Amino acid sequence: MTALAESRLPLPLLRRGKVREVYEVDLDHLLLVASDRVSAFDIVMREPIPRKGAVLTQISAFWFQRLAGVFPSHFVTAEGPAIIARIPALRPHAREVNGRAMLVRRTNPVPFECVVRGYLSGSAWAEYRKSGTLAGESLPAGLRESDPLEPPLYSPATKAETGHDENVTFDRVAEALGRPLATQLREASFAVYRAGRDHAATRGIIIADTKFEFGTDRDGTLRLIDEVLTPDSSRFWPADRYEPGRSQPSFDKQPLRDYLAALRADGRWNGEAPPPTLPPEVIEATSLRYLEAYRRITGVELGDGP
Repeated sequence: MTALAESRLPLPLLRRGKVREVYEVDLDHLLLVASDRVSAFDIVMREPIPRKGAVLTQISAFWFQRLAGVFPSHFVTAEGPAIIARIPALRPHAREVNGRAMLVRRTNPVPFECVVRGYLSGSAWAEYRKSGTLAGESLPAGLRESDPLEPPLYSPATKAETGHDENVTFDRVAEALGRPLATQLREASFAVYRAGRDHAATRGIIIADTKFEFGTDRDGTLRLIDEVLTPDSSRFWPADRYEPGRSQPSFDKQPLRDYLAALRADGRWNGEAPPPTLPPEVIEATSLRYLEAYRRITGVELGDGP
């Protein structure tokens, strides 16, 4: 199945990110198109991962609809025929639209990522192991890697254009945005995380942590935006293989990261651009991992399409 490295639609292109192209539809709507590009260690690989973009779009669509009663979002539709019916100029571009495009309400994004951590992993574990803190705030002593955090922790972060995001405190967000909005963001993040975590648990998946993005629409309504509870924005762990005290297997680009880490360990890649060529087996394994995440979360196979 042919992968899509980049979409080119007859709409004004607002920005091209590591994975998505964002197009302007009208004053109130945008079209998000998830390509099959993949990045690791902040570098976009040359080879796309087949069906990755469709997985990201359709998992987000699943969650936006399921969580509509928890918090409003920017989601309108991710149905290709419905999108093309609203934007007839896209008819010749069905391959780039079907399955991987999402029509959304336009918002003004909040300039912070809202991270919720249910388990101690990733950058949080790295900071804790070094100093016993998260974003400079103390955590209980004696925690192990992948230990549960109960209650979950809210860990906002700056949005970095290049390099890594920076974990910051709630007070820093409150200083930048005002305490009422900062509090609303925190409460919304916890509500969405808990609802998603509880559903995923019934599907045999632990959502260890996740990041949310929010934006305000023209009416001033705060909405959940971008992607939500996907393998790219979250750590999904198989519950039947969970064992605290070590890193966990995950439903994301772990096969890719493992391959690149091995190249770095034996000096075949320095971790900088240009990226190494990915062998077919790594591309296939990564694609299958994303498809398995979709099946686990939604309970169905990803349909034929992109």
